[in-house]
Amino acid sequence: MLPRVVVSGLGIISPVGSGKTAFWQAITGGKSGVRRITRFDTTDFKTRIAAEVPDFDPEAYIDKKEVRRMDRYTQFAVAATRMALEDAGIGPGSVDPDRVGVILGCGIGGMETFEDQARVIVTRGPNRVSPFFVPMMISNMAAGQIAILHKFYGPNSTVVTACASSNNAIGESLRLLQRGEADVVLSGGTEAAVTPLAVAGFCQMKAMSTRNDDPAGASRPFDAERDGFVIGEGSAILVLERLEHAVARGANIYAELIGYGQSCDGYHITAPDPEGAGAAKAMARALEDAGIKPEEVSYINAHGTSTPMNDKVETMAIKKVFGASAYRIPVSSTKSMTGHLLGAAGGIEAGVCVLSITHGVIPPTINYENPDPECDLDFVPNKQRAAGVEITLSNGLGFGGHNATVIFRRYN
Repeated sequence: MLPRVVVSGLGIISPVGSGKTAFWQAITGGKSGVRRITRFDTTDFKTRIAAEVPDFDPEAYIDKKEVRRMDRYTQFAVAATRMALEDAGIGPGSVDPDRVGVILGCGIGGMETFEDQARVIVTRGPNRVSPFFVPMMISNMAAGQIAILHKFYGPNSTVVTACASSNNAIGESLRLLQRGEADVVLSGGTEAAVTPLAVAGFCQMKAMSTRNDDPAGASRPFDAERDGFVIGEGSAILVLERLEHAVARGANIYAELIGYGQSCDGYHITAPDPEGAGAAKAMARALEDAGIKPEEVSYINAHGTSTPMNDKVETMAIKKVFGASAYRIPVSSTKSMTGHLLGAAGGIEAGVCVLSITHGVIPPTINYENPDPECDLDFVPNKQRAAGVEITLSNGLGFGGHNATVIFRRYN
């Protein structure tokens, strides 16, 4: 029997609130984090809205000198990690640093730094490019900085599978802990891509909502009038721990991580398999890995981006896997409130799954007003629902056809 792995800490920096309490109150209260973009001039952009993290002060978490050497995506991860470690009761000397790993998901990395320094070389020449450009930009640096700051010498890596990155990172962390290569792994994801070039790129793909006059109503997963996703930013870090290690140190246990499945559509660079075959394989493999039947799942946190094709295909995939049970299991997309955090989405949504088990509440899909005949499941429209949540499943689906599913269970 493989060793059991539990969640013993949680830290969140998000568009709807930072810290697990503020985040959960917003998510269950149906609060949207989508607003007009403030970080750059959007005059010439088709989409002028995003889910930015408001009022983020990195110096509240990080030394001022170090802040200047970190891209915003790294600052988010370091801040969320500090929260998670405090929540888990892990401080200096309390665990063996050789047995603590960091495995994060990140789809893009230091996009803001990349754009800033591209402007520098064009306007001021190559000799004015910052010597910190490369270490600030590369997508593995958030995991590296966390290890440097906390002196964690265990396995350290970053998974880059677009919007499935965090789910893959959490799943790979599960495997690492099951193999006994660490006692504790900090996992989840981080992203900060609300930048001119990234937003322009998604606009040109026609992937984003243009509901600029109604920011809070723009992200509407599974609604018949959805018109694209809303980009978001932030970070969520989970403290994953071998059960015996968590029990030995008297840790508070939120939930158990029991399953992980992944697949690739092998179909198209951006479009999902139109039959949902790849997403269905990831869910089925996660259920098999967890050793549970589909009907045992209490709640599905859908990838649910609010793009016309994604929501339709994910609905098909859920039906393939869950059969008649698909209509009885509540499904919601919290991207309706947080926006789409790209590589960090799975981290935030894993946090939702864990807190749903903890509080016995299923968060809503807000802005669900017009039923779509092709999306006909129970999407928990607009209001939270009290429920006995025992097992939660979370999907992450990314460009390139990457699919990853993780499953959590109430700890007994």
